[in-house]
Parts: sequence; C-alpha cells; structure tokens
Amino acid sequence: MHNKEINICLVGFGNAAQEFCRILITKNLELKESTGYDIKVTAIAGRSKGSIINAKGINLEKALIDVKNTGSFDSSAEDAATMETLQVIHQCNANLLVELSTLSIYDGEPAITHIENAFELGMHVITGNKGPIAFKYQKLRDNSKKRGLQFLYETTVMDGTPIFNFVKYTLPGCKVLSFKGILNSTTNFVLEQMESGNSYEDSIKEAKRRGFAEEDPSMDIDGWDAAAKTAALLNVLMDTNIKPTQIDRSGIAHITLEEIEKAKEKQCKIKLLCEGYIEDNVAKGRVQPVYINYKDTFSNIDATSSILAITTDLMGEIQVIEKNPEIQQTAYGIYSDLLTLIKNL
Repeated sequence: MHNKEINICLVGFGNAAQEFCRILITKNLELKESTGYDIKVTAIAGRSKGSIINAKGINLEKALIDVKNTGSFDSSAEDAATMETLQVIHQCNANLLVELSTLSIYDGEPAITHIENAFELGMHVITGNKGPIAFKYQKLRDNSKKRGLQFLYETTVMDGTPIFNFVKYTLPGCKVLSFKGILNSTTNFVLEQMESGNSYEDSIKEAKRRGFAEEDPSMDIDGWDAAAKTAALLNVLMDTNIKPTQIDRSGIAHITLEEIEKAKEKQCKIKLLCEGYIEDNVAKGRVQPVYINYKDTFSNIDATSSILAITTDLMGEIQVIEKNPEIQQTAYGIYSDLLTLIKNL
C-alpha cells in the first residue's frame, strides 16, 4: 500500500454490497482518523446494474440513490463504464478487491477467477462469496501467501459473526476436531413455520414475503447453501480440500407436517443440521434434517438465527449463536475484514 490509500474494486452490488457502502459512508471520517488510511471505492462492477470506474472515488451516495430509483447506475454519468467484470478489475488500479458476486454452487465461478486475477494484479481480497472458499480455498490461500497478499472471508458462513477469526485468534494451540451447526436461515424459518401448523407451501410463501427466501429457494431448500458452508468450514478450520458436491446432502422438501408432529411427540424439533469431521483420515461433511431434543440448545435456534458448535482437542465444545441477523450483519462481516486487513498491513 502506498500513500496510505485503500482503493476498493467492488464486484457485485446486491443488498450486502449496498449496505457495506452505507457503512463506509457513515464510518469514512472515523476510519481515516483511527487508521490513517483514506478508503475509497474506485470501481463497482455490477452484473445487472452496470459498472462505474472513478480513480478519485465513486460518489457512493449517488450510486445508491440511482440503484434505488432506477435499478441501475446512471449510464450517462462521466464515470459509467461498459466493461465486463474482468476488464473492470484489470483497469481500475485498485489495491483491494471486495468480491460479492452471486454464488455459483456447482463450481464457485466466476468469483474464483475474479480473485485469481486480483492476486495476479497485486490486490488484496475480501470475499463474501462462499464459493471460492468451498471449492478452491487451499490454492487461493497459498497463492495469496506466496504473493504477500491478504485473503479474508469472515462473512461467508455466519454473516458478521466471527467464526474463522474466533478460532484463529482466540483459540491458539487448539485443533478443531469436528463441528455441527444450523447455518441456513431459510430452512430454519420454513421448519419453524411448519411447527406452527402451516403447510410447506405456505411456509415457503411466507419466507419469500419476508425476504428470507429467493424466488427460487431450491439452493436453500435442497441443502446446497448449507453444503457450501459445511465445505467452507471444513476447508478453513480443518485444512481439508473438500467441495460442496462431496458433502452428503439432504434437504427439507420431503418433510411433511406429519413428520413435524411425530417429532413433537418425541419432544423434538426437526432442524437442518450441518456437520463436519475427519473419519479414517478422510474429511467428511453431512447436511441433513435431524431430530433435536427440546432440551438441546440447538432446538431453540429460531427463525433466521444460526448456531455453530466447534469441538476442539483442548477446549472441548464451544457454541457461537447469531440471533436473527439482518443485512447489516452481513455487511459488517465485510467491514470487519477491512479492519483486519488494515491492522495487518
């Protein structure tokens, strides 16, 4: 870094990216005073909203207003760009890529290619996209280390909740042996609605109405999002090289109200559980709906809350709970990575 500047190339401009920009606007002066760094977003590459490049720093307030009012950036503005994402990355002269593109559950692309290109250009990387961590973590990590660059990804599993930093910085000397968690908000919400007597179809509709589920919720309902998070946790916390497609995966589409009632009779709830462990020196992951007894902490993880229980050799089991996060918590995860990056420069 030169002249104490961090120039950000932001890939993707969905809800999390927009909220991250709002945090940057709010914290701009505080950041400069506390860190000494002038932080600017100098490029935004959006798949549907267009792209902007401005070496002096993009007017984030205007960009947010334009997207809110019209759904895209002002194409007539002086800094509007008609380029593909890789062209933006190569021509923006940024020194930090913040990769927030849409997850591709089958290969982690194009996010992986974006990150690889950023490293070649000498850019640090923060990603909120779990695909690169779930599909190519070891190679990306080693590439960044070889080039003396930082590669940060805290928000990929539990929004802004510190999971990776928690293990890295507060459990020195501990080896992670296994983990289990409830990590997908949509399925947790749908199952809770069904416990209240709503049909599966109505529960999905309500999840969509409240913004918890996508128009096509299959990635959540079929367990793919949870599988990607399980792979990411295995790869980072247990130094494995597993992919989401290798996770033993079962979703909740087959769960009926009768099964929900059967669980109640046994003093249990049905939850979609993610698990990761090593068996016979082989990394294994599993995502499946299971019965959880009412007395278990996991049974009280309601609505869009999440929980992760990490079992270590020296500290035993530690549980971390995130209570009903909003989009700001996701954006905070990205912002916290930015602060970690600055601290480590």
